[in-house]
Amino acid sequence: MPRRTAAALATSGEVLRLIRTGEAVTRADLGRVTGLSRPAVQLRVGELLERGLVVERTDAPSTGGRPPVRLEFNAAGGVVLVAALGASRTRVAVCDLAGAELAGREFAMDVEQGPDIVLPLLMDTWDDLLGDRPRAMIRGVGMGVPATVEFAQGRTESARVMASWTGVVIPPIIRERFPVPVLVDNDVNVLAIGEHRGAYPDLDDLMFVKISTRIGAGVIAGGGILRGALGAAGEIGHIPVLDGGGVLCRCGNHDCVDSVASGTALLRDLRARGKDVKTIADVTALVRAGDAETMATVREAGRRIGEVLAGAVNILNPSVVVLGGDVAEAFGPLVSSIREVVYRRSTALATRRLRIEPSRLGAGAGISGCAVMVLDHVLSPEAVDETMTLTTLRRDRLPATEAS
Repeated sequence: MPRRTAAALATSGEVLRLIRTGEAVTRADLGRVTGLSRPAVQLRVGELLERGLVVERTDAPSTGGRPPVRLEFNAAGGVVLVAALGASRTRVAVCDLAGAELAGREFAMDVEQGPDIVLPLLMDTWDDLLGDRPRAMIRGVGMGVPATVEFAQGRTESARVMASWTGVVIPPIIRERFPVPVLVDNDVNVLAIGEHRGAYPDLDDLMFVKISTRIGAGVIAGGGILRGALGAAGEIGHIPVLDGGGVLCRCGNHDCVDSVASGTALLRDLRARGKDVKTIADVTALVRAGDAETMATVREAGRRIGEVLAGAVNILNPSVVVLGGDVAEAFGPLVSSIREVVYRRSTALATRRLRIEPSRLGAGAGISGCAVMVLDHVLSPEAVDETMTLTTLRRDRLPATEAS
């Protein structure tokens, strides 16, 4: 990889990147790494200090004389608004610029009510969570939704699943109230991003499988999220199994693994067998009580999921498959069945170092992933430079009395 030139590192955005990563923590460091002159470094640092993205610390150890002024990224210099929508439960939060949650709320919500109801509720919740924080601190918005998303436009593409959301371009709706960058992705993609950054930052290839009301996957390949040409990568829930019994899936096909092995499918099948189960918690109680029929149903669901994952492992060769979602977290027998089938049916090379692990972050991976997604965008060197240019242009156009 060719070494970056001083010109490529000359912008304020690149200077911020060096400070955030710890590659340069003093003005002298910045001059040495970038080749910029002292006045040029001072100008860039001054811009970052003015925007509140950097702070100065004078508590660095001294090697003689006055201690050097250390530059630090200021996580408190702004906030991002994030929301991880699920089919039945939603988590909403305000995070700082390091992705730490400052205020949050979780509540039951049926996303099938549609964007006209769900999006105003989200925005009202953000307003409430912001409290006394000024709107000027908001740097961006990140959302995960349980639908296929054309990422570049933030448009949901679900012809049968979440039908009322089909073709909805979410960012402009959010920007009417919060005029900042808005990024929207599939809910399992943001879970994968959160789990990768928070629990497996040293691995470049990871698959996150959410087994809940529905089944889906998010894929980290080469260190970044794999979305595919139009955002449809990871839709393993709609891969059919061989012996599904002809069950009609919400997508219109038959015997998709989502329709025969998800939490919804477990409840349906157990009710058909005469079990009084209303929620996954009811199924968990039967498993803990040792109910043989319920155990067999759960293991069968695991076997079917394992069959689909075995093919995905052969294609993608991840280092780790992370199993998340309330169904995966509730049932050891299901996870055991998944492991058994994947190791038996995937190739020896693909499974030589493969780990199949439960989620380490749990439901928090969604909020974390949304925050990472939007922060990687709004704090990128290009975005920081563009924002600073726009700020300068606006200031230059103001009358002298207003600008002061």
